Amino acid sequence: MKETILLLALLLFMVAIALLLYRVIVGPTMPDRAIALDTIGVNLISSIAVVSIILSTTAFLEAILILGILAFIGTIAFSKYIERGVIVERKGDS
Repeated sequence: MKETILLLALLLFMVAIALLLYRVIVGPTMPDRAIALDTIGVNLISSIAVVSIILSTTAFLEAILILGILAFIGTIAFSKYIERGVIVERKGDS
């Protein structure tokens, strides 16, 4: 029963990721795309956690941490780009 529920959860995460990819490609506005990318990161982390539970291993915990950090940094960079049009500002730039 536990395996069936975990496999169903994994399937639903994959469906959600596919729908979010559509939102990233077709999204009407840039903030919609940023939110969709952030949600894809969260769903990937959740999917890796479910796979880790199914395989009864802790080998994927480092991958979960790294993906979480990269998703966070990517969301911040994309948000800053949407807001200002540039990610890294230099002192000489106005």
